[in-house]
Amino acid sequence: MVIAVLCLVLYFLPTGFPTQADDYVRCKAEVIAVDNQAVHQRGVVRTGIQGLTLRIEEGEFAGQQIEANNTLLGKLEMDKFFQSGDTAFVVVKGQNGQVSVANVIDHYRLDKEVLLFGLFILVLFWYARWTGVKAVLSFIFTILILWKVLWPLFLKGWDPILLSLLVVCAIVGCVTFLVTGLSRTGVVAFLGTVSGAMAACFLAVWFGQIFKVHGAVVPFAETLLHVGFSHIDLTKIFLAGIFVASSGAMMDVAVDIAVAVTELIAKHPAITRKAAIASGMNVGRAVVGTMTTTLLLAYSGSFTALMMVFMAQGTPIMNILNLTYIAAEILHTLVGSFGVILVAPFTAWLAGWLLISRQ
Repeated sequence: MVIAVLCLVLYFLPTGFPTQADDYVRCKAEVIAVDNQAVHQRGVVRTGIQGLTLRIEEGEFAGQQIEANNTLLGKLEMDKFFQSGDTAFVVVKGQNGQVSVANVIDHYRLDKEVLLFGLFILVLFWYARWTGVKAVLSFIFTILILWKVLWPLFLKGWDPILLSLLVVCAIVGCVTFLVTGLSRTGVVAFLGTVSGAMAACFLAVWFGQIFKVHGAVVPFAETLLHVGFSHIDLTKIFLAGIFVASSGAMMDVAVDIAVAVTELIAKHPAITRKAAIASGMNVGRAVVGTMTTTLLLAYSGSFTALMMVFMAQGTPIMNILNLTYIAAEILHTLVGSFGVILVAPFTAWLAGWLLISRQ
């Protein structure tokens, strides 16, 4: 209930960056016909202007048929291309009940996103039951605290490192105590995760300076500077993102070890602190052995295409490893893995001392 109330508070909490007030209406529209005569295609790259005939499907202009243009810049990651029967997300402006201006934003995906999220919740509830309810609650809490606290305060110039550590503590506390309850097991998992996150934070700052990696390697980072946020420290935001991204894996390791040691003590109440710590270390070794590879696989997806380009061009490995954005990915992966590794002994030691009172 406490977390649910916090989610409601966060939902209504203003970010300080309100949505721009305008007279435009945002709605979905069916693509009735397309005109590709002004579209020029070279391989898979398209440039030019695609003419669209649209029918508004909702809102005050529902049923109206309009003409709009879709400008293609030749950038595959940004361009959208429509076919008859597609559903587009459009922004329109009207006068005297008729649409006067229409801007095609992209394909309409909101209904598919809601469907996917709904299926995710249903499967989670079906399998995990009450724990699934708490997992969804922690999932929503994490989204809201990032959207309403972390990112807005980044834009306002708060210190990214300190702020990220505080947000990680809030998220870890929410998840661990929802899953384990208000117990010493939860305290062990929480303190173990925070210890690993702080170690990863220190390593990120230290090796970030040694690597001479700057925050401009983050996608769209320079855009922030061009739209009036030149006071933001992009390098600190990049470094903070390293331990924020790996905190979930750290939390998994910490909870696994804390719960395992708790079960061990429940089955063997006479176990000594030293034996419990040793058992926690053994569990940690097994978990860490797979979790570090999990992080590598999770991060590798973001630079797969880049590595394929290097391979296709025959770029020497020495050149690749010295490039700024490759060094940034190496820093991201290794520091995150370092934090995951350090969480295991921290949590095992904390479990021995906090769950057992005798030597």
